[in-house]
Amino acid sequence: MNAIMILGPTAAGKTELLFQLARDYPIEIISLDSRQTYRHMDIGTAKPTPEEQEELPHHLIDICNPDERFDVYRFRELAMGAERKIREQGKIPVFAGGSGLYADSLLRGLVKNVPRNDQVRSALAKLETDYPGLMRRLLLVFDPEAAKRIHPNDVKRTQRYLEAFFVTGKRLSRLQQEETISDRFTVILVDRERSELHSRIAVRVDRMKHVGLTQEVINLVKMGFSCNLNSMRTIGYAEICEYLQGMHDEEKAFELIKRNTRRYARRQIIWFRRYKGALRLNLSNIRQSEISRLFAGVFDSFWGDDHG
Repeated sequence: MNAIMILGPTAAGKTELLFQLARDYPIEIISLDSRQTYRHMDIGTAKPTPEEQEELPHHLIDICNPDERFDVYRFRELAMGAERKIREQGKIPVFAGGSGLYADSLLRGLVKNVPRNDQVRSALAKLETDYPGLMRRLLLVFDPEAAKRIHPNDVKRTQRYLEAFFVTGKRLSRLQQEETISDRFTVILVDRERSELHSRIAVRVDRMKHVGLTQEVINLVKMGFSCNLNSMRTIGYAEICEYLQGMHDEEKAFELIKRNTRRYARRQIIWFRRYKGALRLNLSNIRQSEISRLFAGVFDSFWGDDHG
């Protein structure tokens, strides 16, 4: 019985799609969003509201604080545990989100024989402290393919890819490509026409401003979560932190969030192009009334011949 995974760039409409499917099928969601794991970071991550989570249960949301270490190894362990729990309850687990790294950890497995090396990590961290931005420049040299996929502010993943290179002498991006994609997943990639996707991103960011993203970041800082945390150096939070530090005004901060989100969406699209054999749906060209029919074959496989 294949597991279902729905992937796509930010603002493509994954959440609306999932709620529509939930009207027809008893699904529960296992989040593939690397930032929705953090508590108190709700608006900037477009996290489902408590009311939405009550209607459609989501797993792996609000499971750690912004200053806690949470990596892909822990994610994979928790995700597989959530899948087992959902199946035991007679429900359908659906992995959904936009983190290519988290998706890869399930589709390809974690790259073996690349152990954590605290000495190398410490050396890289010191270099980054002494020379901000140096790790990014090193990644561009030693693993340019990874640099295309990793956001410049994602220090944690940059450090991991450099650590792997210095420990093994091989590019982690190349090692990942050598892993075989699991055939136990049915992967569905959703997208939009580019102009529509950009418009949806703009609407989403405007809504974040309206409902209080700036105040959310202020509250996080008041709670003691520094703008230097990796969780806070991501899109939405980094730009507001810069505004609070006087680097630009609030209007400019939200324009930068829109620009950086568009760039992030492009990186997601490029990442997901690697998944050969996936079912690809352009939601710009599909009517809502057609969604149930398109997914019927995928979900009916969970029920066997007795369903209906």
